[in-house]
Amino acid sequence: MPLLGFGVYQNYNTKSSVLEAFKAGYRHVDSAQAYKNEGAVGEAIRDSGIPREELFITTKCVSKTHGYDSTLKGVEESLARFGFEYVDLFLIHDPFSGTERRLDTYRALLDAQKAGKIRTVGVSNYGVKHLDEIKMAGLPMPAVNQIELHPFCQQRPIVEYCRAHSIVVQAYCPIIRGQMSHLAIQAVANKYGRDPAQILIRWSLQKGFVPLPKSATPSRIRSNAAVYDFELGHEDMEQLDALDLGKAGAVSWNPVDAT
Repeated sequence: MPLLGFGVYQNYNTKSSVLEAFKAGYRHVDSAQAYKNEGAVGEAIRDSGIPREELFITTKCVSKTHGYDSTLKGVEESLARFGFEYVDLFLIHDPFSGTERRLDTYRALLDAQKAGKIRTVGVSNYGVKHLDEIKMAGLPMPAVNQIELHPFCQQRPIVEYCRAHSIVVQAYCPIIRGQMSHLAIQAVANKYGRDPAQILIRWSLQKGFVPLPKSATPSRIRSNAAVYDFELGHEDMEQLDALDLGKAGAVSWNPVDAT
């Protein structure tokens, strides 16, 4: 899995944005059934000329489609929309469907993986409770948990659990939906002569996360990918770490406490 992903949530110019992202060096695209742009992502891949095996593509199934049979049907529908034979990573998008349907959905994804239609199975917005129920059911742990993560919302108990169970943590909203005016973020950006978004993406990478910045602006798409030629010092990482507000710092739906 490439360590930097390109998010396409609420991107209404998805095809052109993904093509721009490929030009900037991205090889990892994060989509979802609910984003209604799997087809546009697939078109961008075909038009790019990049071999499919060089790309890592994610999609997700939202709770209203959960259940064993409906999930398998959804996998087939996603593959058809993308025009793919397989998806690299398929996530349960949220934990709102309750324990029984969550587990049925997870089992369906594992079976689709065995059938070669999914390379990797994971979850999104899962708290410790939801991860634990997979473990208690005797099922393989997910390879990935995608959660909201940035200096204001660090979700440390979930991150610690994932690390203890070798679950890769993907970070959505890594640039805080553009809310980057905090003096601490600006100070670090000025120190390094970098955009605040680059500082936040770099923070995420150095924490060991897989950040998924999104933008439809070509200059920002390129800038967000230009994060491998500098490194934040220990003091600067600590300064950003100190901004954590827990769940109160979330800027998205962040349903990690769903029952």
